[in-house]
Amino acid sequence: MTCDLLIVGAGPAGMAAAIAARRAGLSVVVADENPAAGGQVYRAVMDGPLAKEDRLGADYRAGRPLAEAFAACGAQHLCRTTVFMIERQDAGGFTVSLAMPDRACLIEAGHVMIASGALERPFPIPGWTLPGVMTAGAAQTLLKTSAIVPEGPTVLAGCGPLLYLLAAQYAQAGIKLAAILDTTPRGNWLGALPHLPGFLASPYLFKGLKLLHEALSAHRLIRNVSALEAKGENQLSSVEAVAGGRRITIPAATLLLHQGVVPQINLAMASGVSHLWNKVRLAFEPSLSAAGETDIRGLFITGDSAGIAGAEAAAARGILGALAIADRIDPAGTAARQGQRRDAVARLNRAQRGRAFLDALCRPASQFRIPADDVIVCRCEDVAAGDLRRLIRQGAQGPNQLKVFSRAGMGPCQGRSCGLTLTELFAEQSGHSAQAIGHLRLRAPVKPVTVGQMAGLEPYRSEDAG
Repeated sequence: MTCDLLIVGAGPAGMAAAIAARRAGLSVVVADENPAAGGQVYRAVMDGPLAKEDRLGADYRAGRPLAEAFAACGAQHLCRTTVFMIERQDAGGFTVSLAMPDRACLIEAGHVMIASGALERPFPIPGWTLPGVMTAGAAQTLLKTSAIVPEGPTVLAGCGPLLYLLAAQYAQAGIKLAAILDTTPRGNWLGALPHLPGFLASPYLFKGLKLLHEALSAHRLIRNVSALEAKGENQLSSVEAVAGGRRITIPAATLLLHQGVVPQINLAMASGVSHLWNKVRLAFEPSLSAAGETDIRGLFITGDSAGIAGAEAAAARGILGALAIADRIDPAGTAARQGQRRDAVARLNRAQRGRAFLDALCRPASQFRIPADDVIVCRCEDVAAGDLRRLIRQGAQGPNQLKVFSRAGMGPCQGRSCGLTLTELFAEQSGHSAQAIGHLRLRAPVKPVTVGQMAGLEPYRSEDAG
């Protein structure tokens, strides 16, 4: 084997797992698509233009010690590297295919841990394909990596904690939004109330109040938004919304959309991992053991790829997964690692306290997940919801037949932007559950690679590590 453990992703979970695995004496390779470690939440935390400032908040700065410890732990870090296939070996272990900037290579690993994080949930509304409309996560990436903010009037719309985090960060950067349009349904409070005691005892309470204060002190908030549309000819010019039964129009050059995040599942599904539909979080999540092992022995999933819980929980999950792998490789050292395990479990429990309240409160409204007939669902192939409903009425048997007949999900994103919408739309139209409908069938390569890269696959060399 090239290494005991190959980790996909260098976010909080991947970095914490690598540190714990190296501490246990394992050989570790970490492959990540970004130019530096940190993932989305800690993106550019070491050398970004705002890394040493206070504008992005204390939680962002807290990632710097983790990134420093990761850089010093001795793991081989492959940046700008895409993992596009994981294959099981008959004798145990895995062969992992990697695409690097200049070549592709194969690594043999005893264990693999997927820590690829989360994706923003699709937000298919009329006009969401117009230039000027983007996700809040993409806007946050521009802020962290390049200190770039939108020019002209900007509207931030949707629901979930990131909505107010970005609004607070823009306030710190001196940017005044034209409006925050909160699409959280009023009825969500009823479902969230039973979980309120846990939230009041959680670390999220004071963080949330602080974010709300910073965001609402700087920006105009419009609640109870039940309809949303991006308007313009070849370019966004305004945002139309219905709030409290009243229709409003806001001139805008940029619309930032966000309604929560969901696990990145493409690599895990293409590797054969079983997934189940989470009715509360409205997403497919992998079936895992307490330590994060899948139903494929030796293949682990951790962090937000396992289920959305935030950066602290992700790091704790990464440690627990790494310790489980270390115990399997070195059973004699299990007792010596018990203290680390107890600390990680306590950290995970503390970080997850209050999540049930947030999950219930921030559940996106159905009209923003399952669009009207004239709304584009698959951006890559330009397929509208009405086309999909027509195929379902004609007898399509699931999302994979929809894919064959309509090309929805065949584009470069491989269903990342439309997969959940396809499942929920099919479930609504057919009357079956999302679990019964299932997800698009995913196969390797899960990210675009060239024929030349595939033909030139060669064994990994340790000097490729950054």
